[in-house]
Amino acid sequence: MNELQPTTVAPARANIVRGFAGSELFERTFQEGMELVEATAAYLDGSGRQDSKMLSRNAALAYAKASMRLTTRLMQVASWLLVQRAVREGDMSPAEACENRYRLTPAQAPGAPEPDAETPIEPLPDPLIELCERAEKLCERVAHLDRRMYLDPPADETPHPVLSQFDRLRQAFAAG
Repeated sequence: MNELQPTTVAPARANIVRGFAGSELFERTFQEGMELVEATAAYLDGSGRQDSKMLSRNAALAYAKASMRLTTRLMQVASWLLVQRAVREGDMSPAEACENRYRLTPAQAPGAPEPDAETPIEPLPDPLIELCERAEKLCERVAHLDRRMYLDPPADETPHPVLSQFDRLRQAFAAG
């Protein structure tokens, strides 16, 4: 029988995850993310419907693509933020939050070029462009946080370059 083994996480990593979840930075990022989700939903379900009806066929297709990408990215970021909140509230352990299924994947990271990004199209409505830009910035910050929290080695596991040189000098003089 192939049972799932509990994930083990170094104490330093668990402290990083727990520390972020309880931080003011998390609170601000969470608030910003949820406000952006609400603003996007309000626009797409409200005035965005009218904006999209006034576009040419090609621009309407570009609008649909942009709005799908926007909502998908925001849901991925919101999901990540909700996992961090679950850690803060004790509903999830830092070890669980470290599991790959709760993390942003490289495909979700910002900046990946669109397959037809070079194709010029008619301009999209300004509110949609603004929401896309805000979402891109938020996604970049969350992807950075994700890398720092889950991929970068914790500070106590990474030798400081200057201190490691001092240690080598001490060892050299102690041996001589």
